[in-house]
Amino acid sequence: MRSLGHQIVAEFYGCDKALLNDVAYIRNHMLEAAVKSGATIVTETFHHFSPHGVSGAVIIAESHLAIHTWPEYGYAAVDLFTCGDSVSAEIGFNHLREALGAGHVSTMEVHRGQIDMMSMGDQGQPAMKLVTSQTG
Repeated sequence: MRSLGHQIVAEFYGCDKALLNDVAYIRNHMLEAAVKSGATIVTETFHHFSPHGVSGAVIIAESHLAIHTWPEYGYAAVDLFTCGDSVSAEIGFNHLREALGAGHVSTMEVHRGQIDMMSMGDQGQPAMKLVTSQTG
């Protein structure tokens, strides 16, 4: 299936609680995940919540990497969305799984912007049209 983007939505359980509350550690490993993935970093922002937890995003030319942590539960929600063929969301995912010491991981993968759904007819109209019927 050809698509514009590949998104991995990951649930990291059993992570090191201290690491999940360390904004500098999270930031460094999110940036490293982007670099290892082959992404071009545009900007980044991270925030430490009181009393605990970190949220952050790395905006890449190819889309984004985002994380939200709940140290009290040893849990992190991670979203890696990459576009094009030059970036590997899987490499970033594997780096973060190891860096956070996840004991169990659950993922959902989505192919965003399916090319076959975008085919256009001769008149610049979608090749398929929605047909509705009315009664009455």
